[in-house]
Amino acid sequence: MAKILLENTDANHDITLQEIIDKLALCNVTAERKSLYDDIAQLDNFGIKIKKTQYGKTYHYQVINRDFELAELKLLVDSVASAKFITEKKSNELIKKIERLASKQDASMLQRQVYVSGRVKAMNNDVMANVDAIHKAISKNLKISFQYFQWNVKKEPELRKDGARYVISPWGLSWDDENYYLVGYDSEADMIKHYRVDKMLHIKVETKRREGRNKFREIDMAAYAKKMFNMFDGEEQNVEILCDNSLAGVMIDRFGKDVRMLKVDDEHFRVLVKVAASKHFIHWVMALGEGAKIIGPESLVKEVQDEIKRLAEQYNN
Repeated sequence: MAKILLENTDANHDITLQEIIDKLALCNVTAERKSLYDDIAQLDNFGIKIKKTQYGKTYHYQVINRDFELAELKLLVDSVASAKFITEKKSNELIKKIERLASKQDASMLQRQVYVSGRVKAMNNDVMANVDAIHKAISKNLKISFQYFQWNVKKEPELRKDGARYVISPWGLSWDDENYYLVGYDSEADMIKHYRVDKMLHIKVETKRREGRNKFREIDMAAYAKKMFNMFDGEEQNVEILCDNSLAGVMIDRFGKDVRMLKVDDEHFRVLVKVAASKHFIHWVMALGEGAKIIGPESLVKEVQDEIKRLAEQYNN
């Protein structure tokens, strides 16, 4: 009964008692009308709220409450379809499961908005298992080991460090620039590092306990992701950017509403922010055009000048 009502009714579609009887018969289930009235009442008491409406002499039934609204399911489908770290195969599997949370009519609306094929997606089918293993290691306070690869010019995965296993203490997961990253402590280097989850292979939960707790206590995960640009490492610096007023929204979107913005004149303001000043950060500022300019510290301004000179030489040649 619950399955029939949930699959065939929603806010815009209902079903009659006779239609319920016919669908039960297809499942080799016989039922009298009186027992169905009792079953509907039981489902209502159980939490599946069912509305009964009379049209003429016929009563129509429909589920009026669900765990997820259609708009919420559309949001979940869009997130799964667009997530780069989920393979195309896994995306389609997850979307099929999400569709089962809706009525057949609403599920068809979800199907019409799905565009997975052709998107840039991860090619590592172990991503879900990797995420599960990382969460397991974190919950048990254990280290993990894995192999890490990069793509070569032949479009083949190539193991880094000649296939040697990385041993890392996992402390969190971060989603940045459409990719999923493990953030962990490397005891050999005595520093926090991050790794793309979809480039990790043969992950294993070790028996040794995690290290780096004190190091990780110094890190705010949200602040860590905010200061990294495309998760590329760079020297962490207090940076000053001179901006046109028109870029206020850009700075708030990137650094958050609590970013320090100081008025310079009626047309400009300064941004004071701590970032990992990699080349990716420099190029992010450059991409904003004449409306943004790094003005401090002097060492970073020198790096910008050197990068501009390098680009000029690269393209002049």
